[in-house]
Amino acid sequence: MADDDRAVLDRLAALEAEVKADADAQRARKEAAMAKVREQRAQQLAEKTALRDRQAALVSTKRKAVEPAPTLDEDDIGGAIVLAKKANNVRAELAKKGAKSWVKSGLLSMAFGPAGWLYAGSFRESIPASAVWLVVAFLASKIFPMFLLMPVLMVALPLSGIAGVMYALGYNKEGQRVRLFDKGEKKALKSG
Repeated sequence: MADDDRAVLDRLAALEAEVKADADAQRARKEAAMAKVREQRAQQLAEKTALRDRQAALVSTKRKAVEPAPTLDEDDIGGAIVLAKKANNVRAELAKKGAKSWVKSGLLSMAFGPAGWLYAGSFRESIPASAVWLVVAFLASKIFPMFLLMPVLMVALPLSGIAGVMYALGYNKEGQRVRLFDKGEKKALKSG
């Protein structure tokens, strides 16, 4: 039996040596893979750093080339004065007493549709448009679900807001309510 025990112990030692050799080989492969990954990361970092340095060099040379020394020319000063005068005229026009706010008009028209035109628009256009808008909105809300009406409203309400702004600007320019949609008839009457 001692021979059998010795054979078993020898086999066990051989298996143990084999497992240890296999573990050592796996550890060596793992260390080699880790070293390869570290090397790749270092290479990527070096490439990123080199790219950043090249980009910084390009940007700095472009800035030097693009930024000429500022010089004031008489045309520049004259253009600035003309622009300032125009801005002052626009500011004065918007600040007139009794003028309609184009911001309010645009927001009201965008929120309430043509009913918002009553703020600054011609009553001859805004009252019928408001009545039609309310009737159509009432009927459409009874017939169609809201999710089908939303795309239509997302187009119609901003257009109404633009019309409201145009009404307010026309009011401020003329000093009275002006019509937007009958310009052709008005001109024909003036010329005839």
